[in-house]
Amino acid sequence: MPRRREVQKRQTVPDSKHGDQMLGRFINVIMRDGKKSTAENIVYGAFDEIESKMRSDPLAMFRRALDNIRPRVEVKSRRVGGATYQVPIEVSPNRATSLAMRWLAGYSKARPGKSMKERLANEIIDAANERGESVKKREDTHRMAEANKAFAHYRW
Repeated sequence: MPRRREVQKRQTVPDSKHGDQMLGRFINVIMRDGKKSTAENIVYGAFDEIESKMRSDPLAMFRRALDNIRPRVEVKSRRVGGATYQVPIEVSPNRATSLAMRWLAGYSKARPGKSMKERLANEIIDAANERGESVKKREDTHRMAEANKAFAHYRW
């Protein structure tokens, strides 16, 4: 974190197939070891599976899934007088989207199934229907923030 000036936020490149910036960001989250074409194949393959299973627009379903996963509050550790408190704070929209994408990718990888395409497609479908592990993670985060609301005055 620089001391002198604010770092310029770089724009992410939209994906090649749909021209959607959010999807381009998600492909970057899925990508490992700089293999972008492999990540694109996984995401586009998952979109094809969603389209064949659900008979609906996969991009709209992806956006609905992200909306269902995005957290509104989270807890951060604050050390006050030798004690560490979990202080609830509101999440900025950019961070909420980043967390949602990370959770979606992570819980897709943890799912049982044959290929990453299948697992990602199933996680997106579940998240769009407000079930699945990534939605559960958001609920747990909100529950933790609600439980620690008494320490909100330590926020700064």
